[in-house]
Amino acid sequence: MLAFKRIVTVAALVYLLLAVLFFLFPAVRSSVAGLNGSGSLVDDERSFFYVLAAIGAAVLALVVVVENLDSSLLRRESLKQDSKINELKAKLYDVHQPAPGTHNPAVSYPTAASAAAAAEHAPRPTAPPTTPTTY
Repeated sequence: MLAFKRIVTVAALVYLLLAVLFFLFPAVRSSVAGLNGSGSLVDDERSFFYVLAAIGAAVLALVVVVENLDSSLLRRESLKQDSKINELKAKLYDVHQPAPGTHNPAVSYPTAASAAAAAEHAPRPTAPPTTPTTY
């Protein structure tokens, strides 16, 4: 598509250069318009300008169509890449999430039942050994 776009752009630029040549140099315009062969210089130049305008309109339409086609193809490709990026982000997010049943709160507060259970299973404190005092 890029090569076709460049070819159309080069053709449009060549057409513009030829049109400027015909407008700026009346001798060239007269000699090219005289190729029609109707005999009247005014009629020849009028028909030449009509043909020049028709070719210009066709070239402009071709350039617009090619640019819009290229733009839509680029937009479609961009949307495909954006959806691929979003899909990969979703997969990465799913990988980093914990399993649904293993969610532990960040801070756990003891309840009365858990404190009583912990007190039952805790070892009984023993009295510290007495040591004789030394003076």
